[in-house]
Amino acid sequence: MSIKINYSKKSYNKLKVNTVLFVDEKFNLKNLKSYITNKENSYINDLLKNSDLKKKIFVFELNSKRKIVLISINKDCKSADIESLGAEFYGRVNYGKNAEYFLMSDSINMKLENFVGHFLHGVKLKSYEFKKYKSKNETRKILINISGNKNIPNIKNQLKFKALEEGTFYARDLVSEPGNILHPDEYAKRLNSLRRDGLKVKIYDKNKLKKLGMHALLGVGMGSIRGSYLVTMEWNGAKNNSKPLAFVGKGVTFDTGGYSLKPARFMEDMTYDMAGSAAVVGLMKSLALRKAKVNAVGVVGLVENMVSGVAQRPGDIVKSYSGKTIEVLNTDAEGRLVLADALSFTEKKFKPKFIVDLATLTGAIIVCLGSEYAGLFSNDDKLSKQILNAGEKVEEKLWRMPLHKNYDKLMNSKNADMQNINYVGGAGSTTAAQFLQRFILNKTPWAHLDIAGMAFSKYGGALNSGGATGFGVRLLNQLIEENYE
Repeated sequence: MSIKINYSKKSYNKLKVNTVLFVDEKFNLKNLKSYITNKENSYINDLLKNSDLKKKIFVFELNSKRKIVLISINKDCKSADIESLGAEFYGRVNYGKNAEYFLMSDSINMKLENFVGHFLHGVKLKSYEFKKYKSKNETRKILINISGNKNIPNIKNQLKFKALEEGTFYARDLVSEPGNILHPDEYAKRLNSLRRDGLKVKIYDKNKLKKLGMHALLGVGMGSIRGSYLVTMEWNGAKNNSKPLAFVGKGVTFDTGGYSLKPARFMEDMTYDMAGSAAVVGLMKSLALRKAKVNAVGVVGLVENMVSGVAQRPGDIVKSYSGKTIEVLNTDAEGRLVLADALSFTEKKFKPKFIVDLATLTGAIIVCLGSEYAGLFSNDDKLSKQILNAGEKVEEKLWRMPLHKNYDKLMNSKNADMQNINYVGGAGSTTAAQFLQRFILNKTPWAHLDIAGMAFSKYGGALNSGGATGFGVRLLNQLIEENYE
């Protein structure tokens, strides 16, 4: 679906065009005389008398050329509510041929800043489709003309919304790509192209990683014919030399489980095991496009976890970048190995104000929270609160889970400093996070987001139509915009 938004003053003929009108929760039409005829007013009022007004959107097809869409707004609603209404509106009009709508921004008075911008943001996010590999890709087009002077975002805010959409869509595109296309070599190549957006990109290949001593990350990719990489993306938008905000992502482009082989059923979904890295990339792209006044760095570890004669074995012991040794008891607990090196490297090299990592790390978090919340683990209460608040505002919700030193004994190894899984059983997500915490060496504020249940949706969500969600891009942008700009 192609959505075009037109803010220019295009002439409006209330007799011949599709019209989108905002009304109060009682669907009061008395202030809409300049948008609809008396005849239409009477007709719609008659239909509303026998309708369930708990519904938020009604579409009235008056003739072959004219629809009137009424959208009920509670004046105390939040931006996330408005975005959800935009997404619902898209779902109601996404059928038939190409269409043009006039959205009348003056049809209701709203206190919420950028009210129309948030509505259109929801429309755009819901409209995303990944049809790159369809041999017949017939794209419908919807043109939305914005009429009126109230409730609409200024040019600066229009660009902010656009940057956020582009970053989210870029993340969704990356997650949607098949494993034979987006392997680590191709992924690193695509990230290098982000230089044109203003990001400083540095790629560490296998040879550089060996010199750095990143054997935990390298061990995961040993079985693949593709390379393994660590990529850093820097955005320096602050006027001072303040410490950067750091975001780290797991980028396992395909995960067979290695010799701890996954079941065949649903293994095809393991193309999205790099969704944490995609969120980091999408965020960094958004920050660059909107010229965010902040210093930030994104770090992603890119590997492919395959089976071969040279693949890592259960029982292998590797030395991480931190100097700590890890006994690999299960090669399918690979994401934490990638993050272990990436976290220690990020902390040492960039000395950030905080580190947030994102990863599709454990199936246990899905058992616990399903597809409604991501798991949040952190060593810092202030950072946790900021992330939780940001998630509530953009409807990318998180639930804080426990960390405690008593879990450490479950990850201790007889043969190395630690092992990569808890063989006793239970607390799978917490012990994974407890493992990661060992690689934060200098007490930097840190949060780990386990997004395994949120990165991909088979049935669609409020702001996506199924498939890759781009979870994390809008959440972290809100965190930055609200607290650090």
